[in-house]
Amino acid sequence: MFDPEQLGNVFGNIQKEFSDLEQKAKDTCITAKSGGGLVSVSINGAGELIDIAIDDSLLEDKESLQILLISAINDAYKSVEENKKSMAFQLFGGMNPFGGK
Repeated sequence: MFDPEQLGNVFGNIQKEFSDLEQKAKDTCITAKSGGGLVSVSINGAGELIDIAIDDSLLEDKESLQILLISAINDAYKSVEENKKSMAFQLFGGMNPFGGK
């Protein structure tokens, strides 16, 4: 027999797990480097840029600095997305809601 209260409890538990997952993601810091470490960026799991480190040798080469910044930021955002997928995969107990293997 259908029990609306039980269904509500299940949804409540799922909401709490998602909330915990979001907080865990936000507490995660992902760092990416480019140019052999000349540029380093850090992004939290919520996708917020939290730190940039630039080697002084790049300060007079604007074009190289721009290229290396773009590369490092893009790599960091890719890592954030992979981390989110991995955490969601764990939440669903091994079922992959994103398809694939």
